[in-house]
Amino acid sequence: MGRQKGDAGRSKARPSSSSLAASLLPADSTASVGFGGYVGSSRLHSSLAGSRDDASPYSDIDSELAQHLKRLARKDPTTKLKALASLSELFKQKSGKDILPAIPQWGFEYKRLLLDYNREVRRATGDAMAQLVIAVGRDLAPHLKSLMGPWWFSQFDTVPEASQAAKHSLQAAFPAPEKRLDALILCTTEIFTYLEENLKLTPQDLSDKASAPDELKEMHQQVISSSMLALATLLDVLISLQSERPGFENIAAEPKHAAKARAITNTFAEKLFSNHRCFLDFLKSQSSAIRSAAYSVLKSFMKNMPHVFIEENVRTLSPVVLGAFQEKDPTCHPSMWEVILLFSRRFPNCWTYLNVQKIVMSRFWHFLRNGCFGSHQVSYPALVIFLDSVPPKAIEGERFLQDFFLNFWTGRNASLSSNADRLAFFQAFKECFLWALHNLSRYLDGVDSISPARAILVENILVKLLWEDFVHFPLPNDKKRIFPGISCETSDDSNLSVQRTEDASIFKHPVNYIHELGKCIIGILSGIALVENDLPSVFGSTFQETCQQMLMHSGNGEGPEIIEQLIQFLSLLEQHAMRKGETWPLVQVLGPTVAKHFSSIKSIDAPNGVRFLSAAVTVFGARQIVHALLHGHRRTFCSDEQDKALESKQFMHIFNERFVPWCFGRSDSGTAARIDFLLTLLDDECFPEQWSTVVSYAVKLETTGVGLDLLHPDCVAVLSILLHKVRGEITRCKRKRCDYSQHSNANCWHNKLLDSAAVAVISSLPPFQKSAAEFLCSALGGATENDQIVLVSGDAFVLIYNNILEKLIDFILVSPLTWVKEAGCLLRIRETNVEPKDESFGNRIEMAKFALDVLSGSLYALTKLDEESELPTHILAAVFIISWECSIEGLLDEALSYELDNMKARFDSSKTVQSLCSKINKIFCQNLGVHSRKNVRIILAQSIRCTIFREQKLDPDKLTALCCTWMLAIVDCFCQDEDEEQHLLEQLLHQGDGWPLWCSEDVFIGLAYQKSEKTFLHRNVSESNRFVSLVDKLIQKRGIGRVIGGSILDPHCTSGRTVNFTSRAWLAAEILCTWEWPGGSAVTSFLPMLSLYAKNDANPLQEDGLLDSILDILLDAALVQEKTEAHNFSDAWIAPLEGLEHTEEPFLRALISLLATFFRHNIWGSDKAKILFELLVSKLFIGETVNIHCLRILPPIVSALVQPIFQSKKELNEELQAPFPGEDKVQITIIHWLERALSFPPLLTWHSGQDMEEWLLLVISCYPMNVSDRLKAPKPEWMISIKERTLLLDLFRKQRLGIGVLTACDHLESSQMLLSRLVAISSCYCGDDFAEEDWDFVLSQVKLWIQLAVVMMEDVAENVNDLISNLSTGDYLDNVVSKIENIVFIKDQFHVNIARNAILAFISFSRLQEVKDVNNLSSLAAERWDTIKDRILEAILRLFFCTGLAEAIAHSYSSEGASIVASSRLHNLFFWNLVAWGATGSSPQCRDRAVKSVDFWALGRGSISSLYAILFSSTPVPAMQFAGYVILSTEPVASVAIGEYVTSNMECDKDSGNVDLLSEQNVHLRKEISCMIEKSPYEILEMDLLAPERVHILLSWCILLSHLWSLPLSSPKRERLVQHIQNSANTVILDCLFQHLFLEFDTVPNLRKREKELPAGVCEAANVANEAILTGSVLSIVESFWPVQQQKMTLLAGAIFGMMVRLLPAYVRGWFSNLRDRSTSSAVESFTRTWCSPPLIANELSQIKKASFVDENFSVSVSKAANEVVATYTKDETGVDLVIRLPASYPLRAVDVDCTRSLGISELKQRKWLMSMMLFLSNQNGAIAEAIRIWKCNFDKEFEGVEECPICYSVIHTANHSLPRVACKTCKHKYHSACLNKWFSTSNKRNCPLCQSLF
Repeated sequence: MGRQKGDAGRSKARPSSSSLAASLLPADSTASVGFGGYVGSSRLHSSLAGSRDDASPYSDIDSELAQHLKRLARKDPTTKLKALASLSELFKQKSGKDILPAIPQWGFEYKRLLLDYNREVRRATGDAMAQLVIAVGRDLAPHLKSLMGPWWFSQFDTVPEASQAAKHSLQAAFPAPEKRLDALILCTTEIFTYLEENLKLTPQDLSDKASAPDELKEMHQQVISSSMLALATLLDVLISLQSERPGFENIAAEPKHAAKARAITNTFAEKLFSNHRCFLDFLKSQSSAIRSAAYSVLKSFMKNMPHVFIEENVRTLSPVVLGAFQEKDPTCHPSMWEVILLFSRRFPNCWTYLNVQKIVMSRFWHFLRNGCFGSHQVSYPALVIFLDSVPPKAIEGERFLQDFFLNFWTGRNASLSSNADRLAFFQAFKECFLWALHNLSRYLDGVDSISPARAILVENILVKLLWEDFVHFPLPNDKKRIFPGISCETSDDSNLSVQRTEDASIFKHPVNYIHELGKCIIGILSGIALVENDLPSVFGSTFQETCQQMLMHSGNGEGPEIIEQLIQFLSLLEQHAMRKGETWPLVQVLGPTVAKHFSSIKSIDAPNGVRFLSAAVTVFGARQIVHALLHGHRRTFCSDEQDKALESKQFMHIFNERFVPWCFGRSDSGTAARIDFLLTLLDDECFPEQWSTVVSYAVKLETTGVGLDLLHPDCVAVLSILLHKVRGEITRCKRKRCDYSQHSNANCWHNKLLDSAAVAVISSLPPFQKSAAEFLCSALGGATENDQIVLVSGDAFVLIYNNILEKLIDFILVSPLTWVKEAGCLLRIRETNVEPKDESFGNRIEMAKFALDVLSGSLYALTKLDEESELPTHILAAVFIISWECSIEGLLDEALSYELDNMKARFDSSKTVQSLCSKINKIFCQNLGVHSRKNVRIILAQSIRCTIFREQKLDPDKLTALCCTWMLAIVDCFCQDEDEEQHLLEQLLHQGDGWPLWCSEDVFIGLAYQKSEKTFLHRNVSESNRFVSLVDKLIQKRGIGRVIGGSILDPHCTSGRTVNFTSRAWLAAEILCTWEWPGGSAVTSFLPMLSLYAKNDANPLQEDGLLDSILDILLDAALVQEKTEAHNFSDAWIAPLEGLEHTEEPFLRALISLLATFFRHNIWGSDKAKILFELLVSKLFIGETVNIHCLRILPPIVSALVQPIFQSKKELNEELQAPFPGEDKVQITIIHWLERALSFPPLLTWHSGQDMEEWLLLVISCYPMNVSDRLKAPKPEWMISIKERTLLLDLFRKQRLGIGVLTACDHLESSQMLLSRLVAISSCYCGDDFAEEDWDFVLSQVKLWIQLAVVMMEDVAENVNDLISNLSTGDYLDNVVSKIENIVFIKDQFHVNIARNAILAFISFSRLQEVKDVNNLSSLAAERWDTIKDRILEAILRLFFCTGLAEAIAHSYSSEGASIVASSRLHNLFFWNLVAWGATGSSPQCRDRAVKSVDFWALGRGSISSLYAILFSSTPVPAMQFAGYVILSTEPVASVAIGEYVTSNMECDKDSGNVDLLSEQNVHLRKEISCMIEKSPYEILEMDLLAPERVHILLSWCILLSHLWSLPLSSPKRERLVQHIQNSANTVILDCLFQHLFLEFDTVPNLRKREKELPAGVCEAANVANEAILTGSVLSIVESFWPVQQQKMTLLAGAIFGMMVRLLPAYVRGWFSNLRDRSTSSAVESFTRTWCSPPLIANELSQIKKASFVDENFSVSVSKAANEVVATYTKDETGVDLVIRLPASYPLRAVDVDCTRSLGISELKQRKWLMSMMLFLSNQNGAIAEAIRIWKCNFDKEFEGVEECPICYSVIHTANHSLPRVACKTCKHKYHSACLNKWFSTSNKRNCPLCQSLF
């Protein structure tokens, strides 16, 4: 123990310790991944302590390293972590020589850091150590001994991350295990010294300064536990045998100095063991970590140094170790068990040194009762070892086992939380129980007592504990059985039953608990059978008692749980005993039980008992159970053939005579269980005979002497149960793959008697029981796709389905619906003439329901029928027809009221048939044959045709939609590919009596159209229209390519290959000729789809063929049409599709619509147009004779062709700015037509019936006008040649000179109309060449023609007004609406059309007037024309106001009436667009005169109401609404469109003191917008974002803000309006705006993004808001606002918000300050700050800079860089400087005001002035410059001696800028009226604030 002779005694040949350490370090020390395990124990933890070594001076250390090493001494963990991170980086970067001087100081800090409380610091310390040892390599050797103690200690840190870092650092220094072991051997003394010092530490020793007591305590526990773990592992490493040395097993030879290290280890270990009194204090520590480590140390000492355990130490440790079962922390249990078992084995005398019962067993029982305190996986496997280690003499053997198992079993309730815990419990219980049976002799005196003791142990433990728990109820405790020699007084068995009952009541087992318990019981029984053959019979007797209890409870209708447990137990017996060939389950358990209780089961006849028998037969076999019934278990089965035959005969006798009669003896709740039992008795050898007996007995049950056609319902119910069970048996056998068994073959179950019964049931009459359908479903099978089991023969199978079809057809043929009956006729099978049977209505319904129920349960059996059979085809079709009839229920109305009762009764089957149809899907139909699917399609397609053609009373649109749904259902179910779908369409669309109406299906064989007009007279047009409606809906669902195109894109072909079928061009022509149908029209639905198909979906080759075919059909038919009126298409020169709906020529109408659509969408180009033009020109003449049919159809067709023909030419003209040089064939033809028209006399001499009108129409059609933009004036489509211009002008002048001024009654309307069209195109194309006389003629005619329309529209408005004003209370809404519709519907379109042409001519005149002075005519003419122009514009405005008046007046009665008026404008949409253009371009003078004339008219509503009616129309016309907005938002209308400004009585009666007048409003908004501005409902936030109410509110705010912008800043009107908005307008509008602005985001956005990162919609809205701030106008947004779309709403919302922050900043700020949602307010502020505030602030500062405050006492300076304004006010010897700072999110945040300098002003007055400036700025809804001006005026008034208001302390009111005028009669003080009003409302009294006298 003395000092080693170090340097003096060392030989020169022996290396020094530092050189030895250096040899251990690798030459190139690099870090390796992972620690590698030199300890090899999963329980190793960490902690450490260390004493401070003498620190080396920092002067020798690198400055950077020294700086961070000093930082390690700081207490802050963050500083330490940063310093350690920096050191790690420096260790990587610096060389080893630079680091070496720092190692001593690092070693000192290293020891301190390992004791740090912060776990991250300890982890980072390990990481830094790893980097250091890598850097210095072998140079670490001189310092190894000083570092090795704390280094080894750090390996066992309790924090895994810190421990792993320490291990990584040691492995980096010593990669090889041999080197690590050598290092430990070298530094053994230092390590033990370090650990010894740690174990002596107290919490106070760990810190030299005051630390938290809990931290010190926790750190001390960690140091002690880690030190002891380090000690235990060190003992294992240095003392254990090589094979047992953890972490160093692979070291080949023992290290050189191992013996010396072992001696040092023994010395230190003995010293530590002695000094720490066997570590008793640590074993009794309150810390579980210390106790666990102490157990590990003791185990290591017992394993490596047993000599230290002298008798005194053993005596001392025995109570502590053996009594350790009081340990409750499961983390200590692994080491605790190792110590207990090792201590008991190494020192067997330890049991004699203590009171075993008191110290060990009492604690052990408590340990077991508490489920080992959670350490199930550790403690339960150790129990059997512990039992074996307990010496018999140390315990009371007679009682020990019983107490052990009782406490062990009780512990199961503690917490078996996981499946693994339960498995461990039951495995341990089984092992312990079997161990007890084997080792009972250790506790008994004689051999004779062993067998009875085993029996008693089985009964008391296995039976009374495990089995009772398994069956969930206690067995009767008639007598107590105990071991021989044990008195009743010492046993706890008396309380056992009560305890178990209570446990069972409160403990709910997991799902698989019972399963594992059963396995445990069977495992024990199998084990005890090996111990003693007759021992399982003890359990067998108990099993019999359990069955008896079960039967008793079953007789009382109870006990469902116990029977389930018994059946489960039998199943477990089969799995875990019978399959292993064990015989005890049958011989000693089940056999005696069945023999004893069969008679009771039979007499009680309870389902539970029968189920138990069934389970027994299933497990043990039928013959085994029968044998047990006859002979019990005393006899083995026969082996020779004769005995087997005798046994089979006896088995059949018992089966026939005892079992079958008993099972079918009666029909009750137990029938199903008995049949189950009967089926389990079926034996393969006797199966045919057994099954025949069963069927015979079942069929003849209670029907003796009665035929099978009258089976009793009870008999049917039994048969249903029987076949259901049979199906289950067959399925079970197939699942088990028992192919050798007859039970798995459905054919073996066929029986003629069963066939007869099934046919009898299906042929029976109502009423039907549910069991009848179930019986047939069980017999037929097919409930699912995989259910292919049929239990009847093929003949019976067909007969059953024949009967089902008969019942369905009988039901269909008596339907009240005609189409259903006709469809039913299609279902008659050729061989069977099915006629409706003479049955009552109710019987038919019942039979149909019965048939559907059977089908629903056996649907897939239909696929077994022969494909050539028509049965499946007709049955499936019948099901669909019935389903369709039920689905039509929602279309029935009063038209079928007489049939409703019958229909409702039929609809009761809808649920069944709908459920059945849902099963008939494509997968099901795949199993049908091709022929069957084809026949079903034919029948169902014909049924749909019957529906369309026969049902006249149902709503056609809804009916066709329903039929479309039916067709899609057929496609989904019965069309497996495109061929089958096309076949279905062919069946649906083929030619019949009522279809097609216009075009034949056989177009390609000559009949391309219907010529005879007589044919139309006999055709039912409504039928054809309904059929086209169906086709249109099919096209919408399936596409034109499938229905018409004849080609379907193959989705599986990468090259885009198409599957071709015969195209149906005739069908497209038929649809176009039909024009309108229920739910659609050619223009709105079919043509858009056809265009889209031609663009995107069609194969180019196929497309050309289809479209050309359609064109050929229509053109040929139009040319031969016998009667075509040219004027019906007279509007085609304006727009090819204009007026088509009013024509009656179907082929020409269809042709024009097709051409216009295809050319407009660029499907066909100019080349196609030229080809068609030349084709038509070639047909115009037949020889020298004009083809009058071709001439009549030419004008509209030419109008559609000339635009694409000249499109390319137009583009070239625009590029050259001149007519195209040269003439092509088309132009030459047009010139010839002009010359021919010039050859005719003037219109004055024309007569009706001549072809002159057609030629003039043809000429007019060659010059269309461009009206593509509704907001711009129409203009010529292209520049015509000089020759054309000359001829056209000559034609115009010829008519002018020939006619003169034409009046309304001069000539035929047709002549006037022709003249108006000629005037319109001449003005447009030749207006530049008009002379003064020409324009005089045009303007005079235009004025006349427009006036005709004005008179007509005024009549309409007056008639609507008279109707509404003369209404009485008894008038019905529908009648009034109908009258309004008759008034506004314009039957004669002459006035409208001629006025339209006149406006077009006037637009041409106006356009030319804007471009240049017309031919530089005289000023007198220009003045005259200006007057005429104003009169024309006034007339146009009157048209505009008239339609608005009609709508406003109608709306005063009902919204429906207003909708009728608004919808009437759609019939003449182009005309109203022209009227809107004229109204928008009218001058203020014209508008003023028009408004006054309308108001003078004095109808029910005025001019402003008419404008709002148009703006808020329910049926919008965009141009009209924009015109209404323009007029409302501009002068002179804008000033009266908002409301009225009234003079406040307050101002008139200044000193009256009449407070009642204070609340008068100065502004009254018109009621049209007041409800939207002042009372905007909060429900608007929940409305759809495009709801009309939202649109109207936004437009109202646009008008209001535009008017506010137009008012001067300081005008009283503006102040009043702003104050009214502030006080009355609902701020919900701002919430609404931001709903649109934030719509682009999924959540409230973070708008701190740049513009490029924002969604396009928000970015555009932000730009619009910016523009609105600068310009104050939203006109550009409103102009393109209609039709309303989401993006347009977003833009309008942005513009409104921009105007609000500019005009109403205080209003917006008030709303923003009330926002409670932080994310929303943040987003709003970010949006405003980014997009709105910069331009707004710049504008405010600019206005302040421009403002002139002409006063020597006041000056203002602006700093744009700082967004500051400095206002300086000086007066006499006083002065003040106020700095106004605008926040970045102005105006959402209030302006900041600060007083930077004051002179001669008291602090009180200074604060008052500062506050007044802040109030003026915060309440100012307008420019800040105006607020500063008002603030200055306030000062001026104050200095002038005007008294301030005693309430607000201001002379000028901060909001309404009024002076104090309301005076108190008592004290004479004057107040602001607003302040006094607020005072009265808040104080709830009317006293003067100063003198308190009553006002």
